Amino acid sequence: MRLFGGNQNNWRNHLLLKVANIIGAIFVMGGNVYTVISPWDVYFSGKETYFTPASWSFFVWPLIHMLILGTCIYQFSGRGKEVIIERIGWKLPLLDFLNAMYIYSWTIQEYRYGTDLTLVGRSSVYYLRSQIYNDIKERQLRNFCDEVFLHLPFSIYHGWTVCLVFMSAFEAFGANAVTEPADVWTKVAVFGSLVLLQIVTFPACLAITWYLFAVVVQQTPERSPFVHYSALGFAIFSLCWVMRCVIGLELKYRGRRNRLGIGEETSRLLGGH
Repeated sequence: MRLFGGNQNNWRNHLLLKVANIIGAIFVMGGNVYTVISPWDVYFSGKETYFTPASWSFFVWPLIHMLILGTCIYQFSGRGKEVIIERIGWKLPLLDFLNAMYIYSWTIQEYRYGTDLTLVGRSSVYYLRSQIYNDIKERQLRNFCDEVFLHLPFSIYHGWTVCLVFMSAFEAFGANAVTEPADVWTKVAVFGSLVLLQIVTFPACLAITWYLFAVVVQQTPERSPFVHYSALGFAIFSLCWVMRCVIGLELKYRGRRNRLGIGEETSRLLGGH
């Protein structure tokens, strides 16, 4: 099967949309780079709440950017054109624009605007991820490129955006963890947010688990024992869910191999009867 080329999948078709996807991905990546090198030092000078993660949690962005850039390359293939160009269309550049606006509002510490933009962006990511996932699930066999460049990027993107929704909401309306103690309502809000973060699917839960452990590190027992140990409990639970999903995928992969007769052939090679 040819991945690139062919007259019916000419790379010049829908060239404007393809270029817009690439420019949007580079633009968002540049915005995140700017947050690191900017004089505002937003990862350490912004408002710190009882749901703020450790700064290293934001290193998930480079992974998302690399995967999305891979998606932009995959759009030039026949299968990528079918999903990215014909099904998603201009929603991906719109998503990039909303993401860039959120990064800018968060950088200048306009948290209320950031919450609104994240909610809209999160809804867009969820819709795109669901559309891509359902499209891939309809295929009897998924290939490696579908998983890596279609399903995985938007799933992790979705999970991380859910985390940003809660983080932005606490920044906009929550108590300052540096100057204010955690009252009853803050603890209720934190616990409720931790519960809601568990309602995700694999591999979106990878980003959720990553975020929760970053909250555990940042919210020390000295600051608030309730927040620290609640986050730790939910982080461990989320990690167990990740392991369960990984085991499920392994069993599913083995079942697929057996249906294709690969397992039987392997057994003969290993000396089975």
